Amino acid sequence: MHRIWENTITRPFEIFKVAAVELMGFDDLKVAPHYHNYEQIIVGVEGDLEHYIDFTSSRLAAPYISFVSKGKIHQAVPQIESGKFNIWVIRFQSELIAETIFQLYIVFHNSANLIFSCNERFNRFVTLCELMDDEGGQLKPNFALINHLLSAFFTMLEAERKKLLNDDDLTQTSQNETFTSFLKILEENFRRPLSVEFYADKLFMSSRNLNLICQSILQRSVSEIIENRKLMEAKNLLATTDLSIAEIGFDLGYKEKAYFSNVFKKKSGQTPTMFRDEVKNFIS
Repeated sequence: MHRIWENTITRPFEIFKVAAVELMGFDDLKVAPHYHNYEQIIVGVEGDLEHYIDFTSSRLAAPYISFVSKGKIHQAVPQIESGKFNIWVIRFQSELIAETIFQLYIVFHNSANLIFSCNERFNRFVTLCELMDDEGGQLKPNFALINHLLSAFFTMLEAERKKLLNDDDLTQTSQNETFTSFLKILEENFRRPLSVEFYADKLFMSSRNLNLICQSILQRSVSEIIENRKLMEAKNLLATTDLSIAEIGFDLGYKEKAYFSNVFKKKSGQTPTMFRDEVKNFIS
């Protein structure tokens, strides 16, 4: 089995490169959707990748960067029909960069994939991968140095996200800072049955203004963003644990199983049980 399909790591950090020539000998490049015990970044340098994540599938054309958080179900299928395929795979335990890991969640809050149009800026990420690979290959890697390189990688990602969103204007920048703060508070509290007013108060603003910012950036209300975060967590728990429907609902702040099931069906078009059965059949 090629390293690209391993779902566990024993070291705090590892990085490796995958090229088309390494995959030519495999009859089937497709493996079942799975989840990892680590955080993963895929840096697509050349060629296409079929990526299933967040319960949707998309075909990515290089250059791109994908983030697969720990415990998230995904499936990455290299497309090498053209003979061109070249990616870097970075895997690490979140404890390695606990103080900066949230930057990744901010950059990829709305999509697991970031597509680049400018190779010149993208090549800086490739250079960082080469530096991390060189240090990681040492007999005694300096993880403090790797930590700094990863932090630089994340800082550059955030800068690129802002450029892609064209948010150079001061008003937009201020909105994005507020939205970033909202997402951080949401990540810490989404399992609790809290109102929009709770989040607005934490940000020292009115619910109306917070809604306006969320509508401007994501075209969704605060309530929708909260429910969508709960829904994504519910899907992950249904797919990766044996917890009952009632237990999952309670864990996400729903006191009644029936109410949780109704909300889940309204948002996803399926009952929790139907979704769990479908994912199990898909994985098997």
